Amino acid sequence: MRFMIAASSLAILAACATSDAPVSATSSVANPTAFDLAMDTVDTLLEAGNEQTAIDRLTQLLGSPDLSDEDMANALMARADIRYGYGNDVWGAIADFEEVIERYPGSPQAIEAGPLLDLARGEATTLNGQVEMGNLSPTQEFEYRFRLGEHQEAADLMLARNLTPENEYILDLYQMGYLCDDPTITGPSYDMAEPDGTVRRVRFCEFGK
Repeated sequence: MRFMIAASSLAILAACATSDAPVSATSSVANPTAFDLAMDTVDTLLEAGNEQTAIDRLTQLLGSPDLSDEDMANALMARADIRYGYGNDVWGAIADFEEVIERYPGSPQAIEAGPLLDLARGEATTLNGQVEMGNLSPTQEFEYRFRLGEHQEAADLMLARNLTPENEYILDLYQMGYLCDDPTITGPSYDMAEPDGTVRRVRFCEFGK
């Protein structure tokens, strides 16, 4: 796991998740709805290791005015689960869990979100407290900020302190659009391997502006 502090929380998350409320709310019916197809796309992206793109797809889906309350709650929970997992966005997960509870009180999704919200808040408090104390190494601060979802701050620290994070972080930054595969861009370069084995040399996109 790329972020060891999150290991116990993720294990509890998996134990708390109900069997009838999976990350995706795909249907087995013969005529899947547009929502079912969208969630199938999310599943495919996750299986390919593209969790950031999956988050973006769910965000796009949540902007649809045609979603039922049940579909909206399921999509929010799916995004929260990904953000709290390998999406590395604890603040974002907290916001999604809170929205589910506030907008759909008493629903199965809200009941599921309750204990996960407590876990996420506890982790955020711990990580944010460590960052604010200022006793972390640059690498630790990068990882803690990244885990919290402070990706811009983590990217700024990575550049300012000349850090070379593990491949998973570089991949996420590439998927988020902070890093680009463009040989015309100046600045430091980072070798990265995608889940399918594709190797890229990426640089901070801002140097191309």
